[in-house]
Amino acid sequence: MFHLTGRVALITGGSRGIGRAIAIRLAEHGMDIIVNYVRHRQDAQDTATAVEALGRRCLIIKANVAKQEDVEAMFAVISTEFGSLDVLVSNAASGVLKPALELTERHWNWAMDINARALLTLVQQGLPLMGGGARIIAVSSLGSVRAIENYTTVGASKAALESLVRHLAVELGPRGIRINTVSAGAVDTDALKKFPNRDEILGTALQRTPLGRLTTPEDVADVALFLCSNLADMVQGQVITVDGGYAIRG
Repeated sequence: MFHLTGRVALITGGSRGIGRAIAIRLAEHGMDIIVNYVRHRQDAQDTATAVEALGRRCLIIKANVAKQEDVEAMFAVISTEFGSLDVLVSNAASGVLKPALELTERHWNWAMDINARALLTLVQQGLPLMGGGARIIAVSSLGSVRAIENYTTVGASKAALESLVRHLAVELGPRGIRINTVSAGAVDTDALKKFPNRDEILGTALQRTPLGRLTTPEDVADVALFLCSNLADMVQGQVITVDGGYAIRG
């Protein structure tokens, strides 16, 4: 059920953190990987090296998923190099960490374009390469349903992302394509280092997590693997939270 040999997966923002963990986990189970990045080429190359060490092929593609032309060019390369796509993981994310009353139109549009609208563009461009049984996974966060300090644009965009997944689930279901969201708890990645109150966030999360430890990128990758397997054939349009129980504490 977890033997996915020969399938092809695209992970946006796959050079670091959760994206890298998903890329490696899927490669461990036989998938060839496409790592999308926009700035950190060396990190993308490091991920590719880790994937190739597992005996799988890895292609790295620079593309800003917020730009239609970049996404179109990326899928042109994927079509030429692989001819098909079995798994699409929309993981790339960005946003401005400011109080809501300090946000500008640019801040809002930036987060919405990268964190939410990009999924729609990726699906529209990727669909010609995806057959029945293909899987789409969007990576979200608890900020989609909880108010987190300075997280307004990211939280709102993640809420939009989760709503988009539900609507796409209805349209893609008849095609045999499964689409779901994985919502990660407090994960200590490079993205969290941008928070001025990072230590407080991690400390509170650890204290309030029933399972007694923080969520790791590998924990999220395990759920992504499950969603790619036949075990998840009847999971559609859902948000699966991976946080050790943190969210249930209110």
